[in-house]
Amino acid sequence: MHSIRSLIPASLVSSVLLAALAATSPASSAFEDTTSPGTAMGQAATRFVEVLDHSNRLKAVFKYDDPERLNWHFIPRERKGLGLWDLDGAALEAAENLVRSGLSTAGYHKVLEVRSLEEVLYLFEGGEEEARRQKRHPHKYYVSIFGTPGPKGLWGWRFEGHHLSLNFSVQDGRIVSTTPEFFGANPGLIDAGPGRSLRVLGAREDIARSILKAAPEAQTAKIWLSKEAPGDIRGGGVIQPVVADAEGVRYADMTPEQQQLMKKLIAEYLAAVPATVVRERMKMIEADGMDDIHFGWWGGSERNEPHHYVVQGSSFIIEYNNTQNEANHVHAIWRNLAGDFNVKVQK
Repeated sequence: MHSIRSLIPASLVSSVLLAALAATSPASSAFEDTTSPGTAMGQAATRFVEVLDHSNRLKAVFKYDDPERLNWHFIPRERKGLGLWDLDGAALEAAENLVRSGLSTAGYHKVLEVRSLEEVLYLFEGGEEEARRQKRHPHKYYVSIFGTPGPKGLWGWRFEGHHLSLNFSVQDGRIVSTTPEFFGANPGLIDAGPGRSLRVLGAREDIARSILKAAPEAQTAKIWLSKEAPGDIRGGGVIQPVVADAEGVRYADMTPEQQQLMKKLIAEYLAAVPATVVRERMKMIEADGMDDIHFGWWGGSERNEPHHYVVQGSSFIIEYNNTQNEANHVHAIWRNLAGDFNVKVQK
């Protein structure tokens, strides 16, 4: 089988599909910029539930404390909730509006790109066509509502499918949890020549590699923890982050160039979420200070070599892995060390 990265039609298919996905969603947000994200989510989720028929509502809505709320993963598998591929018209528009409410414009665009890659996999993976289509589809993503959306009370929602898991809890109109937040990309790179390549999560790799490359010789052994990369991120499908003692180089011990790159890397992850969420995450980071944020790298130092990195602070952990499919398959996650899913970690 040919390497996907060398097949020009894949890039064209992905671009066309991305445009098609965008065309199925609202041209602009249904909510004014002055509406808080928590309120916007409540409005969007309420509208979504209202336009569903009874049978679809039964699939989409759960109690807030239903165990399904914590049943997350990013692999292709059977899921509960209501699939986009079962929706059309006002219901599909309402679902896309809900997804938009949990993301920045850049984050929503990234979601569409991740979904577009499913069409690439459908075209180039082997096997019987109908089985491939059941597994790989840009609308095989599921919306789940937990509790009763609205300006009062506690409720949540999830948007999930292959290489996406976005999880939110809202209390009295205020977003109280936004993690786990997972984005993946397979293929990580589709290369159709100069100016015609697609790397959905490319900046997350490039900035981190620049931190490694900027390491002074005396620092290299501490920041570059192993020439072998772990096979994946830790804690896929696990309710709370799986962490160990922070490894690598502290922000306080980095060069000024590395410190600027570290800020840029964190900002790249934050760019996917609304400004209110950015402020909340930064407030927690700033409360603890930047000095003890660690950065560690595993694996090869060059493009197309399996690699892995972790950014770990007191309040959050970023974990990134690109080891599968000849280092052309990316997994990246942001988790809250105080507790994902609005569930506090027991110390």
